[in-house]
Amino acid sequence: MKVKEIIFVVEEDPEGGFTAQALGHSIFTEGETLQELKGNVKDALECHFEKREMPLLIRLHIVREEKFAYA
Repeated sequence: MKVKEIIFVVEEDPEGGFTAQALGHSIFTEGETLQELKGNVKDALECHFEKREMPLLIRLHIVREEKFAYA
């Protein structure tokens, strides 16, 4: 069955760079920059899906954690 869209949750890695985890699939990758991460996401998809099953749209949901003091 062809997947029309796949969503990745992207987070900044505390040690630097970014990580991406696909929702609903066992796909995980990382990259030093967002540009590198996008290329690695495409590579991971090619390993996970056959050519005819490749998703038409890749959505990156970028989560950014920010901390601050109330005082």
